[in-house]
Amino acid sequence: MPDPDRARLYEELALESRRYLAAYVLFNQAVADHLGLHPTDVQALSLLTAEPEPLTVRQIADRTGLTTGSATRLVDRLERGGYVARTPDRQDRRRVLVTPVPERIARVTALWDDLGSTWRTLLDDHSEDELRAITRHMRRAHDLSHTQIQRLRAMPKPD
Repeated sequence: MPDPDRARLYEELALESRRYLAAYVLFNQAVADHLGLHPTDVQALSLLTAEPEPLTVRQIADRTGLTTGSATRLVDRLERGGYVARTPDRQDRRRVLVTPVPERIARVTALWDDLGSTWRTLLDDHSEDELRAITRHMRRAHDLSHTQIQRLRAMPKPD
């Protein structure tokens, strides 16, 4: 027989997770609106700046789930806005890399830094062990999300 207290905690966590994810999506929209960007563009910039090396359009498509055509249009928008530049790959001249433009990215970083200091106050009362647990959870949730995305894409669409 399942533990009723644990079941209630799972239920509460599921509800708070839904609320958190919805709030994050709406927050991302507000950031995008403030910067005059599309929400997907903001997330693509986040992905690009989290990587140690520039990405190709194909890699951006793979990471975002966009088609290569949609990823190309996304990169076109970011390039027009001055956020990225297309640069030839020095190791494979057939490939083009999408490189963040530091001066323009600084605009986004400044906003994140301003907002981020407030977000960090949410964590101030957590112990180091709790912060490690939260980080472990976020890392595992990230990995599980990618697995679930692949699973969803392989499933037939409902009628």
